[in-house]
Amino acid sequence: MALNLDELGITPAGLDAVRPFAVETLDVRGRAVALGPVLQTILGRHDYPEPVSRLLAEAIVLTCLLGTSLKFDGRFTLQTQTQGPVSMLVVDFASPDAIRACATYDAERVEALMEAGKATPEALLGHGHLAMTIDQGQHMQRYQGLVELDGVSLEEVARRYFERSEQIPTEVRLAVGELFTRQEGEGPHRTWTAGGVVVQFLPESPERMRQADLDPGDAPEGTEIHEVEEDDAWVEAKLLVETVKDVELTDPEVSVEMLLFRLFHERGVRLFEPQPLLDKCRCSREKIEGVLAGFSAEEIEQMTIDGKIVVTCEFCSTKYEFDD
Repeated sequence: MALNLDELGITPAGLDAVRPFAVETLDVRGRAVALGPVLQTILGRHDYPEPVSRLLAEAIVLTCLLGTSLKFDGRFTLQTQTQGPVSMLVVDFASPDAIRACATYDAERVEALMEAGKATPEALLGHGHLAMTIDQGQHMQRYQGLVELDGVSLEEVARRYFERSEQIPTEVRLAVGELFTRQEGEGPHRTWTAGGVVVQFLPESPERMRQADLDPGDAPEGTEIHEVEEDDAWVEAKLLVETVKDVELTDPEVSVEMLLFRLFHERGVRLFEPQPLLDKCRCSREKIEGVLAGFSAEEIEQMTIDGKIVVTCEFCSTKYEFDD
């Protein structure tokens, strides 16, 4: 079934915008996003190996989907700390629209995985934990949830986070792609694209959201496993989201509205105003001056080279120069 957005009076969200939606007949709400120029700008300023860029892109998509759900001025930060070749990912979202990201990795270990053809996201992350932090501002308490990383995908990590921390049935799909174009007199030019969708089951009756108790891991042998039959509406919504193909999330020609229509047109999908996203760092000369002011004269001397102190922001790669 074709979708004509003009006939429906819908302006496409386009790239670099999160589109919230609801399928009220299934009691689900969600958000979908397609990333283009913002993602390309963030990854383009860092000379990361291809698998590291791909992994960071997944984390950026997930952060955009979750961060834009904030109903207040604040920050949402996704950070991994692991023993894997990519020891840390940091993606920071500041409401309403600012996203920034960076990665720390061991080049030799990443290269070894690439040569062996094993540079999967799970292998790059290894074992450790992922933290999701919500900062509501100066006079409010921060909230942080931790999820173990044990060789699973970021999609599975997100499912576990909502299952254990929020007790909300959640389904997540993330995908990263590359577009190659050739310009006259030049080699292939790579452009990053990515997309994702998150759907959550939020019925009016909390009883319908019941899930099985988590296995404590030390139950006596023979203990009956606690099972709860999933709600039919949630089963249907989850199965529909599982049909989403990577190419549907990464093809710039497939808008999020087209994707949501394909998934839910039989049930009816309600679209809300999109939230644009911007590549925007919060670093500034004034903030770095404040940090440097806290160092001793001896530490300042150790930082000084040829009469200058040079500080480079790990997120946006902006260089700031100071005299000693």
